[in-house]
Amino acid sequence: MEGVSFLLPIEFDLVATFLAALTGVWAASRRGYDLVGAFMLALVTSVGGGLLRDSVFIAQVPLVMQDARYLWAISAALVIGTLTFRWSERISHVFSYTDALAMGVYGVYGANWALISGIAPEASVLVGLCNAVGGGLIRDVLVREEPLMFKPGQLYAIAALAGCALYVTLSHGYGWGDQRAAWTAIGTTLLVRMAAI
Repeated sequence: MEGVSFLLPIEFDLVATFLAALTGVWAASRRGYDLVGAFMLALVTSVGGGLLRDSVFIAQVPLVMQDARYLWAISAALVIGTLTFRWSERISHVFSYTDALAMGVYGVYGANWALISGIAPEASVLVGLCNAVGGGLIRDVLVREEPLMFKPGQLYAIAALAGCALYVTLSHGYGWGDQRAAWTAIGTTLLVRMAAI
């Protein structure tokens, strides 16, 4: 049985948006940015990959422009990220784990959206990968840090690629239910990334 039956719930994308925005706020706080700077970094971190997915690969109006819940998720991350910054600095790797979870969710949502849009399975893996790593790459460049994707041993893009490929294989190739395949792929991305961390 081949084919993806339905689009994953938008809550997947909203959760990834919130988590990615949270890493943007924490990165901004490390640099001493003000509230405007923190919001802008949260915005580009959280929607950067989705803009690539929607505008470049799927050629539609980006979801962030169609649904106000994305801006609410980013705004919530701004408040929570500002309040939890000192806590996040004290707990080892909380930034990296949050980023890894956002990356896993974004990857499967991007791959799912691509499959639903009629993009070939192999290309859908690429769309998911770009959706997963796009925002984090922009965040790192804007704060003038070497992108995690380019650092040896981080397995950043490899973890995202593994999750996207597994999702497409399970859902499209083996007919797994979309959510079951999604959670398996997200878990795989997280485990690979955690092993590197």
